[in-house]
Amino acid sequence: MKLEDYIRDIPDFPKEGILFKDITPLLADANAFRLAITKLANEIDDCTATKIIGIESRGFVFGAALALELGYGFAPIRKKGKLPYDTVSYEYALEYGTDHVEMHVDAVEPGESVLVIDDLLATGGTVAAATHLIESVGGHVEAVAVLIELAFLGGRKKLGSHRFHTVLSYD
Repeated sequence: MKLEDYIRDIPDFPKEGILFKDITPLLADANAFRLAITKLANEIDDCTATKIIGIESRGFVFGAALALELGYGFAPIRKKGKLPYDTVSYEYALEYGTDHVEMHVDAVEPGESVLVIDDLLATGGTVAAATHLIESVGGHVEAVAVLIELAFLGGRKKLGSHRFHTVLSYD
């Protein structure tokens, strides 16, 4: 089974000139989804983290399933204003303007080692912001893992020295 066969290309979404990698066919097939989680688990099998941090929104799907598979805790990072409890926030630059990510104040303990999980790494801005947010409360980002990397966009550079793992890479 090739995971690439379960990722659909959608031209000009969400705007003209973007080729969107649609993972919904992969999620709809139990065997493909299981294989994706297994491959992600294999990528990070040497990690000693105790928690997975999933980035909104598709990072929740992969992060929660991976946390269950590995016996880790799970916590979400969301866009500003989406979490119900006290939060910490990190503002980061976009191509035009800024955005914010947030997590609950008690999502990561000082010194706790975590894995950051998302479905896709493109330009790297949101994943880099998530790592900054975690580190701002004293957490340690042991590694970042994604199902898909759009390597041609260079997002890996924004992760600095953080270990990075991917299952599929598009050049």
